[in-house]
Amino acid sequence: MKELVLIKPIGSRMEPYTTADTVAQYAQVRHKTINELIRKHEKDLEEFGTLAFEMEACPHRTGASVQKLYHLNEQQATLLITYLRNTAPVRQFKKALVRGFFEARNELSRREIQRAIKTPVRRNLTDAIRDSGEAERMKGHAYDAYTNLIYKTAIGKTAAQVRKSAGVDRRADAVSLLTADELAEVTRREAQVCTLLDCGMKYKAIKTVMTGRSLK
Repeated sequence: MKELVLIKPIGSRMEPYTTADTVAQYAQVRHKTINELIRKHEKDLEEFGTLAFEMEACPHRTGASVQKLYHLNEQQATLLITYLRNTAPVRQFKKALVRGFFEARNELSRREIQRAIKTPVRRNLTDAIRDSGEAERMKGHAYDAYTNLIYKTAIGKTAAQVRKSAGVDRRADAVSLLTADELAEVTRREAQVCTLLDCGMKYKAIKTVMTGRSLK
């Protein structure tokens, strides 16, 4: 089944949300019925925030069409459920939704803690690159090169790939898109790079160390 509650960037913040098709699947109600309820009660739902959506392709026998896939924040999803019949699947979904949003908020809190820990490390990485002479030697490409090395060895993706996977602008802050566990691993890798730079090592040697030896 679909993941019940997702997390996405909204402006400068990460926010938990669920989707109309997720509500339909878990509550065992037709997707068409959920969309009709959303449209019928659109003004009520928008009292709790902008009613966001994305366009989703819907393949069928004669080709394909597109339809709106609504994104619902916690208050909107909770309100929408009150418009459904109180069947056994709907009751189970209500409980699952409460747990899902609680877990999502808990994950976001963990991310904030990791970001608070990471902030001085990020500053030290910038300083370490500058003080080592790598910024000048690599002609302005050092910061991106080291950041991508850190991300790749920490989570298996470059910063650009993280943004692409999340479907955000290439200039968006990749840090905000990481889970708490990913942030912790990136922070450990940054600290290691800072140490190696302070020891006078250059990019090629540091890359060998980072890709050939586990931090564990």
